[in-house]
Amino acid sequence: MDQSDVRFKTDLKQRCYAFSLAIIKVTDGLPQKRSAWVISDQLIRSATSIGANLVEAKASSSRLEFKKFYEISLKSANETKYWLGLLRDTDMSDKEKIAVLLIEVTELSNMIAASVLSLKQRKF
Repeated sequence: MDQSDVRFKTDLKQRCYAFSLAIIKVTDGLPQKRSAWVISDQLIRSATSIGANLVEAKASSSRLEFKKFYEISLKSANETKYWLGLLRDTDMSDKEKIAVLLIEVTELSNMIAASVLSLKQRKF
């Protein structure tokens, strides 16, 4: 593994962590009503799952298990896009803040997807 691979993985995990913090901050500012609570709960779960599964991958006991955690992380990123879109379209939050979060989760998703594709091409 060369230095750029190590930096990529570190940057990805740090970005996921920062993204989780940003999601928590946005959801803490949502109105106190049932619909906001439901969206907020699902959004926090899916967004924090992205980075959590990447951290779990590091402790994997096999390459197959490692790949599976990356796949779960990718699914969580895709789910997060759904909840952010729903939040944006309900007008419960600042559309510009949500747009920035959507851009970031799309970039994270693309990075994770590239890793998943690379892992699938390798022989186990």
